[in-house]
Amino acid sequence: MAKPTRSRWFTKLALATIAILSIALQACGSSSQSSSGPVNLTFWSWVPNIQKSVDLFNSTHSNIHVTLNSVTAGNNGTYAKMLTALKAGNAPDLGQIEYQFLPTFESVGGLVDLSQYGASSLQSDFVPWTWKQVTVGNAVYAIPQDSGPEAMFYRKDLFTKYNLPVPTTWAQFQQDAVALHTADPSAYITDFPPKDAGWFIGLIWQAGGRWFRINGQSWNINVNDTASMQVASYWQNMLSNNLVKTDPDFSTAWYNDLQTGTVATWLTAVWGANTIMSNAPSTSGDWAVAPMPQWTAGQQVYGNWGGSTTVVFKDSKYPQQAAEFAQWLNTNSQSVQDMVQGAQLYPALQSALSSSYINQPSAFYGNQNIYQVFQTISGNVDVNFQWGPTMNQVFQDMSDSFSNVTNGQGTLNSALNSLQSSTVTYMQQQGFSVNGG
Repeated sequence: MAKPTRSRWFTKLALATIAILSIALQACGSSSQSSSGPVNLTFWSWVPNIQKSVDLFNSTHSNIHVTLNSVTAGNNGTYAKMLTALKAGNAPDLGQIEYQFLPTFESVGGLVDLSQYGASSLQSDFVPWTWKQVTVGNAVYAIPQDSGPEAMFYRKDLFTKYNLPVPTTWAQFQQDAVALHTADPSAYITDFPPKDAGWFIGLIWQAGGRWFRINGQSWNINVNDTASMQVASYWQNMLSNNLVKTDPDFSTAWYNDLQTGTVATWLTAVWGANTIMSNAPSTSGDWAVAPMPQWTAGQQVYGNWGGSTTVVFKDSKYPQQAAEFAQWLNTNSQSVQDMVQGAQLYPALQSALSSSYINQPSAFYGNQNIYQVFQTISGNVDVNFQWGPTMNQVFQDMSDSFSNVTNGQGTLNSALNSLQSSTVTYMQQQGFSVNGG
């Protein structure tokens, strides 16, 4: 079934923290206004060095001037400020929003449908799964900017030292985990970060789990579907047999694991390349990238972790000009190149993926052209994965329950069963029509 139009996509509200937004936003819309001089737009973004792209736009568009407001990344207060601004009717013209939180903003009517300003014509310019993330029926609610196709970063030196085959299946990955930890009890195949829901959901995505679906005017919720429980069982076995570390990722201990070889792999998105380079510099030449292990030998199915978009908020007095900037920012070749080189993001623009400034051997990764691996992976990310409208609640509940599991309380499977129940209950409390649980 094709996704319904916006009027059938969401019912009432997304989160308790933004419940009061709906009435205010229904009462106010935005329409393009004429201006005798340059139109002034505001843009909230956390992308490092994106000012260079903004400056290039301003220098080539005399009728529009964009002012950048640098904010903190993702959900660290930025989304709350955006939602508060929407309630007050003074949101910026444009903003940076991650894929998983687009439904939250659309559920309160906060986003402009960019299809009315020609955005639909850009569909073929972007990686297919990213376009699916920003569209509902014929509506286009954001322009993709970057993505996070996932692969396996692995320590070549450790795999050679312990005579481990580079795994192509999850069964082989577990065999390697046993062999490595048996040979060196202080070494582990990888880390299981208990508080990073996005990491685990990326694995669910690859396995075919589909937590949120639309059925008419209702949401179908299946957090504990068969694929998700398979992934949970796999990692519960790894935890129960002490085959993985459980350091919170991006912590001091976790960075030390990368540096010292305590972990032999990091299952992560393309942006992880820069994380390793920046935080484990002494391991230069020791790392390589391989496709993510598969559940069935010979398949090429992958998930995604991260990435964001450019949206136009409903409060914009100049939605047409704002839409022009959003589209230009993410399709102009020089703009995209500047963002890649200035922020190390992995673009969603198809043409950029084969560009010379991305496809170069990396000395840190043993002169491997790791982005060729990611280009293949990006083309095989399942397009049908959909986020729900209450991901704040989902992420928090997962973080709490998975942390309990790593401390010996319950299992990952029971945690998903609990998450199914809490998500259904929470969405119903917010006024959504929900099936499941």
